[in-house]
Amino acid sequence: MNLAEQFPVIDRHVWLNHAAISPWPAAVSRAVADYVEDNARRGPLGYGQWLDIEARLRERACRLLNADSSQDIALVANTSTGLNRIAGGLDWSSGDSVVFPANDFPSNRLPWLALADRGVKAHAVTLNDNDPERSLIAAIGPSTRVLSVSSVLYDTGLRLDLKRLGDACKRHGVLFCIDAIQHLGALPLDVELTGADFVVAGSHKWMMAPEGLAIFWSRPEAREQLQTLDSGWRMFSDPFNFEREYPCSPDTASCFEPGTLNTAGIIGLNTAVDLLLEHDPGATAGRLLDLTDRLTEGLMKIPGVGLASPLERDRRAGIVSFWISESSAEEVTASLNLRDIHAATRGKRVRLSPHFYTPMAQIEQTLKCVADLAARRKG
Repeated sequence: MNLAEQFPVIDRHVWLNHAAISPWPAAVSRAVADYVEDNARRGPLGYGQWLDIEARLRERACRLLNADSSQDIALVANTSTGLNRIAGGLDWSSGDSVVFPANDFPSNRLPWLALADRGVKAHAVTLNDNDPERSLIAAIGPSTRVLSVSSVLYDTGLRLDLKRLGDACKRHGVLFCIDAIQHLGALPLDVELTGADFVVAGSHKWMMAPEGLAIFWSRPEAREQLQTLDSGWRMFSDPFNFEREYPCSPDTASCFEPGTLNTAGIIGLNTAVDLLLEHDPGATAGRLLDLTDRLTEGLMKIPGVGLASPLERDRRAGIVSFWISESSAEEVTASLNLRDIHAATRGKRVRLSPHFYTPMAQIEQTLKCVADLAARRKG
């Protein structure tokens, strides 16, 4: 693959902000543009082909997750929608509880906190730096119904041991929910290996697709425990049978899809997933970890720079966060952006997030720039 042709952003910017929104690969841009042009010229006459692409995306999503059946894949508006389907759909009893990391992204905190009026207790767990899984497992008790985690934390980039957490959930009879938006597309994710019951991941970060779409996988046994929150024509296997009596909700993941889907997003995400699957997931993950290795090693050697992300390779994904002494994160991020190095501020840290296609030369350029900023602050 010619990276410059497939990822034209690298000829224009140092894009180290994939943990926020990724630029589209050229193939995704072409696919969406072709859809727009076809719609403008012919209206919805291509609808049958669009449905075929939708079916293909479900199959490809199964490959991405090592899932068994496309009937377990729902396409929802975003990660928050999927998590709210779970939180709102369970038949909670007063006194039930849910466990999640205290510093997780709001999408994996707010749906659980909103259950307080139903008598559900939210256990926001402060993670032990040396053994974060132990902190979460220790919080599981007799009242716990769900353990919900981001597989990669958005601020520090800490990658959790999902199999260990999944095994603990199985032992305790607890549902295991994974927000994988900072994981899927960056590193391999195997729903069988992890023992997950639910996985939700939005399209616009590491999968490099348009916003407004998320893959929502659910294990059938876990899905049976959810009430359907919304009803609509699109959730049935024969959605164009408008005269049906609708006696009950379907038992497939389509129960989470009550209405018309985001066709442009589906076409873009299908192309992006195809691109990801063209490559050995282990190889692209290794390439990404090589980049974060270099960032980690380089930042540690710069006087006045502190690292907030894990040092261990198996604890990282695509995020490296740091700070410069006596400088605000906003100032450092702004200085990097002025040099066309696009990063983000998260809390009191600067967050860098390359992808597998990022040239190593751009990593070196970034390290040099950070070193210059740190030296100026010290001087």
